[in-house]
Amino acid sequence: MCGIVAYIGTQEAYPIIIKGLQRLEYRGYDSAGVALMNGTLNVYKRKGKVQDLLDFADDKSTKGNVGIGHTRWATHGKPDDLNAHPHVSSNGRLTLVHNGIIENYEPLKKALQKDGYTFSSETDTEVLINLIQSIQDHDDLSLEEAVRIALTKVNGAYAIVVLDKNDPNKLVAARKASPLVLGIGEDELFFASDATPIIEYTKKVVYLNDLEIAVANRNGEFEIRTIDNSLTTPYVQELEMEIERIEKGGYDYFMLKEIHEQPKTICDAMRGRMNASEGWIRLGGLEEHSNRLVNADRIIIAACGTSWHSGLIAEYLFEELARMPVEVEYASELRYRNPVITEKDVVIAVSQSGETADTLAAIELADEKGALIYGIVNVVGSSIARASDAGSYIHAGPEIGVASTKAFTGQVTVLTLMALNLAFKRGKISKTYYHQLLTEMEAIPGKIEKILKSNSKIEYIAGEIKDSTNALYLGRGYNFPVALEGALKLKEISYIHAEGYPAAEMKHGPIALIDENMPVVVIATNQSAYEKIVSNVQEVKARNGKVIAVVTEGEKIISQMADYTIEIPETLEPLTPLLSVIPMQLLSYHIALMRGCNVDQPRNLAKSVTVE
Repeated sequence: MCGIVAYIGTQEAYPIIIKGLQRLEYRGYDSAGVALMNGTLNVYKRKGKVQDLLDFADDKSTKGNVGIGHTRWATHGKPDDLNAHPHVSSNGRLTLVHNGIIENYEPLKKALQKDGYTFSSETDTEVLINLIQSIQDHDDLSLEEAVRIALTKVNGAYAIVVLDKNDPNKLVAARKASPLVLGIGEDELFFASDATPIIEYTKKVVYLNDLEIAVANRNGEFEIRTIDNSLTTPYVQELEMEIERIEKGGYDYFMLKEIHEQPKTICDAMRGRMNASEGWIRLGGLEEHSNRLVNADRIIIAACGTSWHSGLIAEYLFEELARMPVEVEYASELRYRNPVITEKDVVIAVSQSGETADTLAAIELADEKGALIYGIVNVVGSSIARASDAGSYIHAGPEIGVASTKAFTGQVTVLTLMALNLAFKRGKISKTYYHQLLTEMEAIPGKIEKILKSNSKIEYIAGEIKDSTNALYLGRGYNFPVALEGALKLKEISYIHAEGYPAAEMKHGPIALIDENMPVVVIATNQSAYEKIVSNVQEVKARNGKVIAVVTEGEKIISQMADYTIEIPETLEPLTPLLSVIPMQLLSYHIALMRGCNVDQPRNLAKSVTVE
């Protein structure tokens, strides 16, 4: 959600910033802009895509080796040229880009207006830049000191970078509850919302902590202080990300590439963490707090969106295999309740980006109540990773498509390993079944590769139902969360209304919707409730519904009843979600493509929801 790129050094800033903004397009946005210093300050911004900004600036001066850029996802004020970032102070001296929300902007704005400050946009960001100017005007302070004092007066979330045209040899940046990374090059420095825009130029980064302010100088030197003006010692990390991981690699869309990467990313999630032949699972974060996890009264899983669905699968895994009580909570609801959480609970926070605002707030609440916080995230150095007591990265690599695919299966893989580990340590699973599950885990990547070979058949089925206006997804047990995930994927990228339901709940309402125009996707691989699923399919067919069934290879009965079938290899039931979700992803992808939708950047959505 929103994206920041800034540069100061010896190179031309504009090409670096533009390329960086293009790499951040996956986050979701509705306008883009840049501010460049070359003796004079030039600000260009436009509603629409980065390409619209490029076209607008084509015949204008883009010289300068210091600059800031932004892609905006509208919160305060509609998407238009005026509300786009960067924003300039009333005196034209200061320029700022901002991710986040300033919650107390209205009283600040009224006070500034009384003092004669004027505003040309509807944004909270313009209030912040004028607040910084007012402090600088009043006490003739340095930019960094004016920024520091201003931030003590605001409530909310922010990642900001500020440029002062009277002091063009420096950039000042700060963060609170919104990610910001400092990239360290040779006599040059970068700021960005995440590492993807700067990996081409440097692998040395510092992830700013909450309430830290960084000053970047043109000579490549930098300093980081807290908001109370204490000097900090930055932790410089070496990025492991490769530039190839953020390119399409011959695929038409990032989403398709990421679907096809899943055999590898699931291997990466398991690598060094399990060995079927030797019969062990070792998750570093788990071992450190093993006793507390094994003896926990309860596990609470906090997540949003697709990550919530992976948490629902984990509920089945932990309860069936480890016999541990589990609650799966929408983080956005958990944070605003007064939940009963104790020091005997374990809270697992699941987030691809590790920056999801609601999930971060939920674990801060749980931490205050003494619970153990275990983070499962994809992005190294992210806020949730740093706020957790322990955790595991899923090692899926950058996920650029807004609709999550490989991160989902990575989360389910790590959660499965965690459940198996605890089940074995608690003595709730036989050695024989434990070894069977480990062996099957190692076979999952190969079985996904086999499913991916059915892509052309799934594409054909997509063509048959692409003009539907509604769809129903049904599943039982472990496959109920997969039905929810399948419906979410279809909604996200094709804009078809879809709902996921437990198959038995169809008779409690949704069956009223079924007719010849309603495609019903039935995930029918469950061995434990096979006859029940057959009955569900019969009920749909009796009402002329169009059935797309996901079945186990060789299945005969449902295959004869369904209009279309997609076969997946057989596996043990707790592992079926890792296979049954693949057809859901491909079906949504092809339907969206056929409907002319932007698969990688669906409308109104952002990759990482870092504000409420």
